[in-house]
Amino acid sequence: MSKFLKSTAILAALSLSATPVLAEKIGLGRAALPEEIAAWNGEISADGTGLPDGSGDAIIGEGIFATKCAACHGDFAEGIDNWPKLAGGADTLDHDDPLKTVGSYWPYLSTAFDYIKRSMPYGNAGTLTDDETYAIVAYILYSNDMIEDDFVLSKETFFDVEMPNADGFIVDDRPETEYTIWSGEPCMENCKPEPVKVTMRALVLDVTPQEEDAEQAAAEPAQEVAVVEAEPVTDEAPVEAEPVAVAAAFDADLAAKGEKVFRKCKSCHQVGEGAKNRVGPILNGVVGADAGLVDGFKYSKALTAMAEGGLVWSEAELAAFLEKPKGYMKGTKMSFAGLKKEDDQLAVIEYLKSFGN
Repeated sequence: MSKFLKSTAILAALSLSATPVLAEKIGLGRAALPEEIAAWNGEISADGTGLPDGSGDAIIGEGIFATKCAACHGDFAEGIDNWPKLAGGADTLDHDDPLKTVGSYWPYLSTAFDYIKRSMPYGNAGTLTDDETYAIVAYILYSNDMIEDDFVLSKETFFDVEMPNADGFIVDDRPETEYTIWSGEPCMENCKPEPVKVTMRALVLDVTPQEEDAEQAAAEPAQEVAVVEAEPVTDEAPVEAEPVAVAAAFDADLAAKGEKVFRKCKSCHQVGEGAKNRVGPILNGVVGADAGLVDGFKYSKALTAMAEGGLVWSEAELAAFLEKPKGYMKGTKMSFAGLKKEDDQLAVIEYLKSFGN
């Protein structure tokens, strides 16, 4: 017998011996012990069964997330490129293009813990400790404005967190209600007696022609425009009231709250003595200042253009920017999703007032 045929015969014998029956006969392997199965079977149920001991908060989780998660999911869980967004999307589930995140869509927090512990970080799955996983989940919740940064997440406090979409799902009863309808022989021709008609339009996908809409718009008579007579113009200059100087009061308590909220910002921005430009510019003296004036920082083209147009960081402008940076300024380099709560916006602005130039 040739060497090739001998090798083939050996491989065939080994493949047969890999079956459980033959393996038992020739003494290969054994049944896995319960404790061995438990070592890798980390399933966590929706009711919390399987949650391990341990704890973590968003303050600790921020650093772990930055090191092990941010490369794909962004520093603020906002997602990078096509990697999933983990934060945002509140009240968008009824929109044409909803943003489904842990905060807006997921019904069970246990799903987040189970998936992260089992499958993350990408390329190094299963290496997170229980404490690290609790801290990362806490940071994701904090990024969705669902907990405070010092809230300690553990199996004892796990269900103190309310998931916004917990009641947004129904039981899948299709096996009982629908599957029997399709279990017979399928119809292959002349299945629908009536001609096929367009009954709905895929507006989101933009695939349904809309020619008739344009024709209808052209056929509609133009609406009448109401004309309001302007006030007569006179040569007399209007009398302007003298401006009254009002000193803006500083709210120390509000600023203290703002210091806590600013923890969402300090990974990119520094304030105070010795502050330096990082991913974002230093923010000393920003309240009431002209935009784009920090020395040594390379601003985006979008901000530079708005600065040249006279943008001043008044409290109102700062609040609008902080609420949704990318919505306020398209093209901004700031990746932060925004502070959705008006109280948080005002608190951060008050905190920034305490840092002059």
